[in-house]
Amino acid sequence: MIVLIAGFFATGIADLAAATPVPRILALGDSLTAGLGVAANEAFPAQLQRKLKERGLDVTITNAGVSGDTTAGGLARLDWALADKPDFALVELGANDSLRGLDPKSAYDNLDKILARLKDKGIPTLILGMLAPANWGKDYQRDFAAIFPKLADKYGMPLYPFFLEGVAMAPELNQPDMLHPNPKGVAVIVDRIAPYVERLVAGQKEQG
Repeated sequence: MIVLIAGFFATGIADLAAATPVPRILALGDSLTAGLGVAANEAFPAQLQRKLKERGLDVTITNAGVSGDTTAGGLARLDWALADKPDFALVELGANDSLRGLDPKSAYDNLDKILARLKDKGIPTLILGMLAPANWGKDYQRDFAAIFPKLADKYGMPLYPFFLEGVAMAPELNQPDMLHPNPKGVAVIVDRIAPYVERLVAGQKEQG
């Protein structure tokens, strides 16, 4: 009798696990997401997945970062990135637009189309913002910085204002190019962004 009860209990646990699949998160981005210059297991998506699991949130994060991608590049491959039907998305694009001095209006339009598509598909999304370097001038910096809060307001999506917050220009947290974080720098970014991702997932669970 005890064995039978244990068997029913084990079956119930298995059924419960099957009924609650692990949330899948798409990390769409450029080299900062891809992990240029660091091992795959030290890239942003991998470190974030481990951090969230440590904090009690079991998720699977897909690294859809492509080094050198602009917002136009991210838009061009969006359909491919959505093929696995993610439950959530993180959008980290714009760094290469700003480094190349591309028109902020074009970056806005590209991100607008990306976010509209994610919204249309019902995929809760966290926008990971970017700032422009000073060499393009204050007007450019202002116009570029305005892209992300405007889009967050338009689509009602949460925003982490600056992906490299606490890491940018810190020699001990960056690779020699001072553009890409080293593993320690990625860890700082992950520590800051993890609570935003937790809220993103928790908000959807509450609605469900």
